[in-house]
Amino acid sequence: MTTLLTQHPPAGDTAPVNRRTGSGRARERRQRQSAFVYIAIVVCVALFGGPFLWILLTALAAREQLAEGAGGLLRFDNLQWGNFVEAVTRVELGAYFGNSLFLATLTAVLTTASSATVGFAFARIRARGSKPLFTIVLATMMIPHIATLIPTYMMFSRLSLVGTYWPWVLWGLSGSAYMIFLFRQFFAAIPLELEDAAIIDGCGWPRIFVQIFLPLSRPILLTSLLLQFTWAWGDYLTPALLLTQDNTTLSVAVTNAYLDPLGNGIPTLQAAGSILYILPALVIFLFFQRYFISSALSSGVKG
Repeated sequence: MTTLLTQHPPAGDTAPVNRRTGSGRARERRQRQSAFVYIAIVVCVALFGGPFLWILLTALAAREQLAEGAGGLLRFDNLQWGNFVEAVTRVELGAYFGNSLFLATLTAVLTTASSATVGFAFARIRARGSKPLFTIVLATMMIPHIATLIPTYMMFSRLSLVGTYWPWVLWGLSGSAYMIFLFRQFFAAIPLELEDAAIIDGCGWPRIFVQIFLPLSRPILLTSLLLQFTWAWGDYLTPALLLTQDNTTLSVAVTNAYLDPLGNGIPTLQAAGSILYILPALVIFLFFQRYFISSALSSGVKG
């Protein structure tokens, strides 16, 4: 009897100690993981927020402070809010803002409509050759934008469309390969029974797309509008190449307008103009970021 008790101690004497030890280790592991996540967040915020903070400090500095380096930018007793006023009054910022807003909105609406239509066709209409064609569409994303810039300019020049907004209309109607992929993934994840029920009720493909599938894709529609708007709003090279000085966009105007009599750029005004230039896109993103995140999760994971 004594031997049995010695070889097999009651489970109640050791089990609580083991449970407490295991729980403590799990808590320490979670704390280490949380600390690592916080450190990674702080590093990412510093990397992405650092350039914006540098531009903001430059926009609020006097021109002579720039010669002092980083120490001059950190003199907060001499903030030059007048740089923003001069950035607005020095050029016709409102006219260039209107040009950028028109082009960005036009591109976003047309590209979203055409990409949604093509994505729906790839996802739901079973036709011969659709898979190779979809592969070709995806392969176009591998071509750098800069590689097609000169052929694109020559084509629009021969069509007498340089200096007009028609290239943005044609780009919008042709859709975006990335957005076609996102719409295709989203529509492919919708159950087949919903489509079959609509066909039994007598719906054709246009009615199925407009009245059933399109209302379900509201998050990804907003995401497409946001991405295409910010792309067109932030594009500098294409408007500089295809538009004239009178109908160009705000990105080109901010880059070329703030010069001294010798033709050198004025960094403080360029920084102030850049802050004003990115504000609309930043405000739009802050309003619609939850739709962007939800659609990225729903369409990017499902296949």
